Amino acid sequence: MELENLYTYAFLKKPSFSLHLPPGSTTSVIQIDGNGLSAIVEPGIFLESFQDDDEKIVQMAINHDRVICDIFQQTTVLPLRFGTYFASTENLLTHLEFHGQEYLNKLEKINGKTEFILKLIPRMLDEESPVLESGRNYFLAKKQHYQQQKNFILAQASEKEILINFISNINQIPVIIQEQGEEVRIYLLVNYQNKTLLLEQFLTWQQTCPRWNLFLGEGLPPYHFI
Repeated sequence: MELENLYTYAFLKKPSFSLHLPPGSTTSVIQIDGNGLSAIVEPGIFLESFQDDDEKIVQMAINHDRVICDIFQQTTVLPLRFGTYFASTENLLTHLEFHGQEYLNKLEKINGKTEFILKLIPRMLDEESPVLESGRNYFLAKKQHYQQQKNFILAQASEKEILINFISNINQIPVIIQEQGEEVRIYLLVNYQNKTLLLEQFLTWQQTCPRWNLFLGEGLPPYHFI
């Protein structure tokens, strides 16, 4: 059956079992099978009708991640960007046929793996009591305080580099690093069976980075490794 305006959430290897398909943004999500690949889609969505409604756009973005995460709990998926859609079933199947081997290679790369986000938020140097000295002693105290701040920042940068090197080279975990202002985000691609080990290592990482606050997110589809 030819369907139109297929909002597309993810591609995956054609499963050998029935998936539990969650609800979409406005209607039911369906599975369209091609030659070895399948797509998770929601038909009948006109993105243009939502462009001037920020609330609906935000809700659709939330639903986009929810649907992908739901399918990801059942099988390996290639998550697509928010806003991906095809005009018809024919266009979708043609796309899958043309890019089939590329997508199969990507699915093989991330098979059995999940993405974690490790956030590093810098701590501040503990503020000391106000300098009460006067004259020469005042300037010496200010200079000492400035040097302490400088040393703290240098040590903080060193901790970050040592941690990234340890994760990527010693643990040999694929990483992608993004810096957003002072916050550092490290995306980790981890095998399912190593999740418990990751949690144990996280405790060690916290101890080796006393000048940072570390936060480890939940396992997600590998958005950043495709």
